[in-house]
Amino acid sequence: MKRVIMVIAMITLSTTSVFAQEGEKTGTDNRSQISLGIKVGVNLSNVYDSEGEDFVADSKLGFAIGGFLSLPLGRYFGIQPEVLFSQKGFKSTGTFLGSTYEMTRTSNFLDVPIYVSFKPVENISILFGPQFSYLMKQTDKFEGGTISATQEDEFSNDNIEKNIFGLAGGVDFNIDQIVFGLRAGWDLKNNNGDGTSDTPRYKNMWYQATIGYRF
Repeated sequence: MKRVIMVIAMITLSTTSVFAQEGEKTGTDNRSQISLGIKVGVNLSNVYDSEGEDFVADSKLGFAIGGFLSLPLGRYFGIQPEVLFSQKGFKSTGTFLGSTYEMTRTSNFLDVPIYVSFKPVENISILFGPQFSYLMKQTDKFEGGTISATQEDEFSNDNIEKNIFGLAGGVDFNIDQIVFGLRAGWDLKNNNGDGTSDTPRYKNMWYQATIGYRF
């Protein structure tokens, strides 16, 4: 996570000077305008803070789509709320109740990040803020091993936290009406409800790349 954030920061710094020079040449600046947009992209998600000796998690690709609203607070700052359908999850191998399994978990979330945006130049927006996520659906696909349907039901314990609070941040590159976005986010709240779930405790983390259109 730290490496990805550093990469995003380096890309932002290197491109800011380029866009600043272009802005000076054209003489245009739309940072104070309200705008509405749509976006689509992919998530690369995983989990962290896992518990369980035999629990190993690998990253998983997912889909993201939604919209955003840019509300300027002057020339350099603003608020950018977004609403996204966002697929997260992970892949895992290990043992559960004495059975070996390979599992892919797909979690469909409704994500609502509320970013504070800093716009050093017209074409760059640096964003960071809280994110509220609601778990809409969760699917576990098991392969291999001898795990039974009963054990599958126990693994997908209903006592899973559906309302999750996290943090997210990243950068938008604005080229005319096209917006290229990079994000990194992580949950601050465990998934396992009141703590009685038998599933390994985890928190989601994800990287996101999107392309959008600003109206």
